[in-house]
Parts: sequence; structure tokens; C-alpha cells
Amino acid sequence: MKNKAHIIKEIEAGSIAEELELAPGDELISINGHKIKDAFDYYYLVKDEELTVIIKKPDGEEWELEIEKDFDEDLGIEFVEGLMDECLSCKNKCVFCFIDQMPPGMRDTLYFKDDDARLSFLQGNYVTLTNLSDEEIDRIIFYKLSPINISVHTTNAELRKKMLNNRFAGTALEKMQKLKDNGITMNGQIVLCKGWNDGEELERTLHDLSAFLPEMQSLSVVPVGLTKFRDNLAQLEPFTKDDAREVLDIIHRWQNIFLTHYNTRFVYAGDEWYIKADLPIPEEDDYEGYPQIENGVGLIRSMQEEFKEYYETIKGDDRSKNISIATGVLATPYIKQMAEKLMEKFPNIKIKVYTIINNFFGKEITVAGLITAGDLVDQLHEKPLGDCLLLPDVLLKHGETILLDDRTVDEVELSLQTRIHIVQSDGKSFIDAIIE
Repeated sequence: MKNKAHIIKEIEAGSIAEELELAPGDELISINGHKIKDAFDYYYLVKDEELTVIIKKPDGEEWELEIEKDFDEDLGIEFVEGLMDECLSCKNKCVFCFIDQMPPGMRDTLYFKDDDARLSFLQGNYVTLTNLSDEEIDRIIFYKLSPINISVHTTNAELRKKMLNNRFAGTALEKMQKLKDNGITMNGQIVLCKGWNDGEELERTLHDLSAFLPEMQSLSVVPVGLTKFRDNLAQLEPFTKDDAREVLDIIHRWQNIFLTHYNTRFVYAGDEWYIKADLPIPEEDDYEGYPQIENGVGLIRSMQEEFKEYYETIKGDDRSKNISIATGVLATPYIKQMAEKLMEKFPNIKIKVYTIINNFFGKEITVAGLITAGDLVDQLHEKPLGDCLLLPDVLLKHGETILLDDRTVDEVELSLQTRIHIVQSDGKSFIDAIIE
């Protein structure tokens, strides 16, 4: 099969590639005589201190470039295809899959299920390992790629096959063992489904995963997200307050076990569990540097600590502003606490926090990242929004100004007749967006 053409999309300013006058549209042919299959090959080969790189220009002319550089120094090239190959689609039909719970009529890219290990290294995606052949595991080991993020869910092979609806899904532990034996570090994730992999099954999974430390560095446990679009899908129930407390009891007990034997808590509960259980968010030290923050583990505590640290460095004054903030059900109480604290120091700044109910996906979905433009407009169009409406950046498609339902920030501004400011989800950015 012919290799995919590796076309350059962008050149980093001040980079080796810019100095060599490479440009978007150029094609990478080879490095040190090796054809490039995908991003694994590229990032491995490009580390060398001496490179011979063949580039084909759009007019067909080929350049042979001799490059001397520091080991691990990048060339400063971004390719049109980030993987430099076709993305592998998911072979599973997981009972908890969020994509299967989306309504029709959304943009095509939202329905693509990836399960490509290369995206784990490049973008931090979690993979089930069902797409990972022995050859690909050998490549990871050869290239010494770490860490790989793994969607474990359960270590019960038969249950895993059932949950993922894939007869090959039960081999995950063998693959993980091979990675461990070769020094490849891992992070794990468990999407917990009531009546499936909770309770005794969760206990079993945590016990089994203890054998993979220290190569397995961290594990998150997050509740399944359930939308209202579950016709003809497996029966799943939302967790109750009491359920959440039982889950946290298990996690906290195992944290103590891991702390005693491995000097790390290892397993961390998603913020949603504490909110649903009506229990305090753990202290910052309990998150041990937030290794699972991208999974919503410690996100609230991190923002609170950043807010507190920056808040103590600023002096209040009499500046006058009228600001509104919209966020999801999950974050609202914490955003309100920070807003009220800020108004103590700036008494002429008025901040109104609006909770957006997720009518699009269903009220069980409470995170800000799944709020649509339609719900924003429907629920805010008659509300006083002041000088500016602040929205968290997690609402947007990465690098763009498009929300999940394909409407842009400009369209929302036009509908609401107010200026919108997108804010990064950290405490300092939150304060700056309000007072600056």
C-alpha cells in the first residue's frame, strides 16, 4: 500500500524549517533514506543530530537538505495530517459510548470514533488497545514512546468484552503487561457504569491494576455520561448521591492502600463524584500534581487554587463593570463563590452567573464543555447580560470559534446582542477577564 503524502501545513517561526525556506504545500519524502509511514516514524527519525531530508516542492522539484542540529531539536514542521496517516476508527461498540448517544444532523467529524494509539501520544487521547496489533505494540516499544493512555474500564476479561461489545477486548491485560515489561509508562481511565463495572468489579479492577505500578502512573474513575438519545442502546442508569458516596468510599480506601505500599494515591475520582455526593472537593495535595486533570479530575480544585493565589496579589479599587458568566450545572456553585469573592475586592463590579441547563443532550449532562449555542441563546436571550458575557473555552472546538451545534461565537453574539469573551479555564484568566 502506498504511503500517504506528508504535506506541510505550517512552518514554525524561527525554526530550522523556516531557515531552510520550507513552506506550506511542500511534501516530506524521506529522512536519512527512510520513507515515513506515520508520526511514529517521523518523531523518531527527526531526533538525530545529522539528517538528510528530501523535500518535494509543489512544482515537482526535489530538495536534498543536509541538517545538523541538537539531539531532540524539532524542525518546526506541522503537517496537514497530524498522524501523517489515516486515523484508525474504533472497532468497539461500547455500552457507554457518548458518540452513540448524539442526535443526527451534527457535523460529520463529531460521529467519528477514533481508537488510534498514535493519538494517545500526540494528543493525550485514551485508547482501548483493541486496535493495537502486536506489530504496533512492538513499534511503541522500539520507539520507547511513553506514556500511553488506556481506557481500562474493567480488568474482568469477560465483562470487558461485554462492555466494549468486542470479542477481542479481553486481551488488554496481556498487552498492558508487555508494555510494562518493556518500561512503557501508562495512565488509565475507568468510565464507571452503574450495575456493570462498579462495586465489587471496581474493587477487582483496582486490585488487579496494582500489579502494573509504577509503570502505570495514574488512574481516573469518572461517571458515565448519559444523554437523552439512548433509544435502542444498553440500559444504563445515572448514579445517585448514595451511589456516588459508595464509589468514593472505594476509591478513598484504595488511595490509602496505594499510598501505604507505593507512596502514591494512584487512583483519583472525577470532580463529578464529589459534587453528586455533596462532599467537599479534596485539597490540592491530594491530587499529587493533577496527573488526570484532562479527565476532569481536580479541575475545580486547580482553578480555586489558581484563583486564590492570584487574588491575593491584586489590589481592589472602584472600577465599575457589569459582567455576566454562563456555565454548566457542575461548575456553577464554584464559579459563584469566586465571583462573590472578587466582588468583595471590587464592589463596583457586578457579576451575574447563569446556570445553563443542557436541554440539547439532556439534563443528566452537567459539564460546561457540552453546552450548545442553542441552549445559550434560548436561556439567555431575555436575561440582563451587562457589558460582556464570559464563556469558558471548553465550549469551543479546539482552535476554532465553533460550538458543538456548529454555530459560531459571532452568531451567538448577534443573537444575544452582547459582546462575548472566551475565557481559559484557570483562576488567573477568570480574574483577568473580569477586571481587565
